[in-house]
Amino acid sequence: MSVKKGAPKKGPAAGNNLAPTTDELVKYYKDMLLIRRFEERAGQLYGMGLIGGFCHLYIGQEAVVVGLQACCRPGDSIVTSYRDHGHMLACAMDPKGVMAELTGRSTGYSRGKGGSMHMFSREKGFFGGHGIVAAQVPIGTGLAFAHKYKGDGGLSMAYMGDGAFNQGQVYESLNMASLWQLPVLFIVENNKYGMGTSVERSSASTDLASRGEAYNVKTMSIDGMDVMAVREAGIEATEHIRAGKGPVLMEAKTYRYRGHSMSDPAKYRTKEELQKMRTEHDPIDHLRQLLIDQKVLDDDAFKAIDKDIKDVVVAAAEFAQTSPEPDPAELWTDIIIAA
Repeated sequence: MSVKKGAPKKGPAAGNNLAPTTDELVKYYKDMLLIRRFEERAGQLYGMGLIGGFCHLYIGQEAVVVGLQACCRPGDSIVTSYRDHGHMLACAMDPKGVMAELTGRSTGYSRGKGGSMHMFSREKGFFGGHGIVAAQVPIGTGLAFAHKYKGDGGLSMAYMGDGAFNQGQVYESLNMASLWQLPVLFIVENNKYGMGTSVERSSASTDLASRGEAYNVKTMSIDGMDVMAVREAGIEATEHIRAGKGPVLMEAKTYRYRGHSMSDPAKYRTKEELQKMRTEHDPIDHLRQLLIDQKVLDDDAFKAIDKDIKDVVVAAAEFAQTSPEPDPAELWTDIIIAA
């Protein structure tokens, strides 16, 4: 593999922030590609009947979580909704454990009982995907309160979709976070469609970030298809938060290539719209071209990376399919029964 290494340097719009080294750029490429290949395989396993229930794929949105995860520190907290596999992988959760949970196996992160939408890793600071729309936002606010109460210097990243952004608990959370100056970054992954309804039909104002102004929250609207733009905005946002200046609301304008879930044929948008996004705005292709233009990687290096990642995903799928299902006795564990 041919990799050109570079020293950190200042970015043109990042002030005192360091632009990524070429090693970091390669890492972002690998991380996004891992999410893409993992989700493609998850879609295949769903079609084979090996994944049950709901399955929401993150294909197309990889730059958002990879760019923001680059701004995290050990001890920070992450919480998101049901389109969560990409967030788990970006948090360095083991692909084998994630895939095992998707297939309902005892070796999964929730021992096969959580499935696609409900798995956690306290070790990685990942406090779950959540199946109830916007339910994770108050949880993310609570995690931020815990960081401030403990004085541990950590912050919370609370992800949501554009559909969830219309829910009332989001605005209660924004108000509380601003009132108490909590260290939380609220991220709206605006992929243009909340389930099957376009943001233009569901939101009176499509400038989603501006809603934070009513709560005296710093707001940002960014290109969520460009990992570099996400990272740069993430550095600015997290520095603001870590300086004790209160929460930030970030709208990342992105796009999902697949349906809302695996059962969604996505007939509410045209093939031309989808193809235009794929060919002109794909986050992985964009970074690949940057690495080519800067002569960081050559064709052989890209092929080697692709093979390595495919091997990881194949191993994860094989691990999941050969792992045992939960013991029936597990049905009664991790359950709180009110008296």
